[in-house]
Amino acid sequence: MGSRPSGMRAACSLLFHSPATTGSPVKALLCRHFGTADDLVVGDVADPVAGPGEVFARVAAVGLNFFDTLIIAGKYQTKPPFPFSPGGEFAGVVESVGAGVTEFQPGDRVMGYTNFNAARERTAVATNNIIKLPADLDFDRAAALTITYGTAYYALKHRAALSRGNTLTVLGASGGVGLAAVEIGALMGAWVIACASTDDKLDFASAHGAHDVVNYQKDNLRDALRRLGGEHGIDVVFDPVGGPYSEPAVRSLAWQGRHLIIGFAAGDIPKLPLNLVLLKGCAVLGVFWGAWVRHAPEQYKAALDELVRWCVQGRLSCHIQQVYSLSETPKALKALTDRKVMGKLVVRP
Repeated sequence: MGSRPSGMRAACSLLFHSPATTGSPVKALLCRHFGTADDLVVGDVADPVAGPGEVFARVAAVGLNFFDTLIIAGKYQTKPPFPFSPGGEFAGVVESVGAGVTEFQPGDRVMGYTNFNAARERTAVATNNIIKLPADLDFDRAAALTITYGTAYYALKHRAALSRGNTLTVLGASGGVGLAAVEIGALMGAWVIACASTDDKLDFASAHGAHDVVNYQKDNLRDALRRLGGEHGIDVVFDPVGGPYSEPAVRSLAWQGRHLIIGFAAGDIPKLPLNLVLLKGCAVLGVFWGAWVRHAPEQYKAALDELVRWCVQGRLSCHIQQVYSLSETPKALKALTDRKVMGKLVVRP
């Protein structure tokens, strides 16, 4: 999702510091050196304490994401000091608060973004990155809501300015962030075209709001999108896949269309012919959600509040395919690597 500029180091300090600790042990899934999911181990770490501007929380549930498979391999822009735990989002209960914290207190149910170190029994997290959790939203769905739905919301509302009646194409539409884009796009009044690699994945996307589907393993993506987009073309493409699918998606764009770069789950970072951007008057927009959280914390919290309301109202599914124990997390990460996940996976420490 893009590299972190050096000028952001000060702004990132709350996410990248090593928290103060006590002597009490905490069970954690640990990455002790870069490698694969098989290299992760469950072990003890010192119990962290809340620093200034932080809370210390008991972790009830952790949402897993594709970038967790990259961060343990040393292939993500964030490279925490060893040992660290994967897991960038959580839901849980505040146990103590650090200096200067007034908006949270022990006993509050909370959810939000940690970037890493969520896959453990307790963690310290900056208050800028969490919100209070309503009683009518369970911990599992809350833990799975922040990153994928937050990314899709930020991309579609703040980057693409998606409007009612727009045509939205979602690549990788059955995965966590793809499903979120399908559901949020439909909620915002767009005509949603879901693209995925199997018919089962497309049936899943259709059940969650997609209006048309394209199997890009069977069909030529460019031809299918030109047919579905008609003479006007596609207004917005949501692209968490990259690889061979980005260029044909850009070629399908309407005049002044928007192509959202979310990530590169296919593994290869595509090189786009810039003459296409010129001829279509289109915009290729980067979506670095973690940087948005740091630069615009109030917008981020407002987005989470709205996503939570939609989830409580049943307008977002926050579909969880499976729940794992802490020791089973490597199996869950392998499922993400193998593209076997539809919706989200959750770990309960």
